[in-house]
Amino acid sequence: MGNTYCGKVKKVNGPLVTVSLETGPQMMEVVYVSHLQLIGEVLHISGDEAVVQVYEDTSGVKPGDDVFQSGLPLSVELGPGIIGNVFDGIQRPLEEIAKISGIYIGRGINIPALSREKKWEFVPKVKAGMRVSGGMVLGNVPETPLVEHRILVPPRVEGEVVWVASAGSYTVEDTIAEIKLSTGEREKLSLYHRWPVKFPRPVKKRLDTKEPLLTGQRIIDMFFPLSRGGTAAVPGGFGTGKTITQHQLAKWADADIIVYIGCGERGNEITEVLEDFPKLIDPKTNRPLMERTILIANTSNMPVTAREASIYTGITLAEYYRDMGYDVALMADSSSRWAEALRELSGRLEEMPAEEGFPAYLGSKLAAFYERAGNFVTLSGEEASISAIGAVSPPGGDFSEPVTQNTKRFVRCFWELDKALASSRHYPSINWMRSYSEYADECEQWWVANVDPEYRSIRLEAYSILQKEDKLQKIVKLIGPDALPDSERLYLDIARLIKIGFLQQSAYDPVDTYSTPEKQVNLLRLILQFKRKAEELVKAGVPLFEIREMQSFADIMRAKLTVPNEDLSGLDRLREAMEQEFADIETEYL
Repeated sequence: MGNTYCGKVKKVNGPLVTVSLETGPQMMEVVYVSHLQLIGEVLHISGDEAVVQVYEDTSGVKPGDDVFQSGLPLSVELGPGIIGNVFDGIQRPLEEIAKISGIYIGRGINIPALSREKKWEFVPKVKAGMRVSGGMVLGNVPETPLVEHRILVPPRVEGEVVWVASAGSYTVEDTIAEIKLSTGEREKLSLYHRWPVKFPRPVKKRLDTKEPLLTGQRIIDMFFPLSRGGTAAVPGGFGTGKTITQHQLAKWADADIIVYIGCGERGNEITEVLEDFPKLIDPKTNRPLMERTILIANTSNMPVTAREASIYTGITLAEYYRDMGYDVALMADSSSRWAEALRELSGRLEEMPAEEGFPAYLGSKLAAFYERAGNFVTLSGEEASISAIGAVSPPGGDFSEPVTQNTKRFVRCFWELDKALASSRHYPSINWMRSYSEYADECEQWWVANVDPEYRSIRLEAYSILQKEDKLQKIVKLIGPDALPDSERLYLDIARLIKIGFLQQSAYDPVDTYSTPEKQVNLLRLILQFKRKAEELVKAGVPLFEIREMQSFADIMRAKLTVPNEDLSGLDRLREAMEQEFADIETEYL
């Protein structure tokens, strides 16, 4: 870590420190402020002055304090030991910090992100004489029982392997290979390397998205799917269930690696994540979910500048595991708190404010973040992806505010959380009339090929019922339901069956918390079969109350709880009982 003297503090304005320079640091270079060695980043250079944003509390910093430059931009350490760890917004390991400073993060604690003492079992995959380039695998390390960590040649390093270490135990700083560059110089490589967080890691090619990222959440997978490598926003006011929706996605998303960024959220919500995730079992492997999860915790009482850095830290870690060939799902909770950090810093920099005081570059910053997600061919030639899901917390639930509107421009999947649904205890409270997904057509081919060829017709028929019910509800509010004919009131009942029996889903029920694609399609098909038969009988003159009082109506509504994913024969038995009950009614009336 460099500590070259570069100047003295001239002015302190909260987290922004003006420095009188004697030597010239570069833009975005990390510096250390005062004897406390507070970490900062150069934001602005003008003549012999620089403005530094400090990622820690600047209390006690005063004019005349020395400032030291590191020679490096704000970077993260990429190597074994990231998975299962909990970092703050600038990749400091919180568990190690807690051992030194207790429950609050002390200032000036600059602990390496990766342990320098722990040894890892390295198995080489290259030999002396081979030519390698950025992104190629030098060897493997078993990071956790679920993740094989592939030690990569850093991007932009290319040459001939002169020497590679034999299989054995090494720390992250030990040299495990030497590369002879085209210039004739030798580059020593260890188990880790650094990468600046504000710069996307290079890839060979960007691919179209083509298959869904399955989440086990029925309203998402069936109606508003997210593609693997896609982008989604979860906007909602206070109490609408953004965080629990993000937790469900983190627990159940069909991804190899989960990166969860708690960006400016309340401490109790982050605590829930930290307590729950270590106890969760990965359904695919029956191993703890933390063995494939990275947590970045930056609560609302932590320095606002570190909050601004946290999503860059998270997306850079996601890119690193993507480069190994893994599919990564990244959750940012919430991008509104990140935007508020931008607004505060922009105000202190005396920049011209745009709408609602946010900086004029809010849109471009959001675009740059979401653009780093996608489906890619990595430098090593493998297909891998990053799926980015960002929560948005509009003040007062006002979706016309700048963060929500700018986010809508850059994501293709929009799951709008509804305060009215949340108040009626309908979770997930995704409004099916105002949400949308532009990935539905792309994902359809996968569903047809792998789950059910009737997926499209089932999905569209169910959604048309919900749309018609929405129109009928407006009439009901004016004249009441009794003024509608039985055929129209039946639509209201079937829509209620879809809403309660399919769309509503309990995160705390062991059966209902996750639904396989097969269960989703077959459950919705059963509801539509009920609807068609009921329509025939109502059209033939059977009173609507007979349909409402059917035992099958109640049983289908509870099927999501009573039929487990691993045994769908319960749906077949429900279908048989339903057909028998319809036959009995038909015999009685017709």
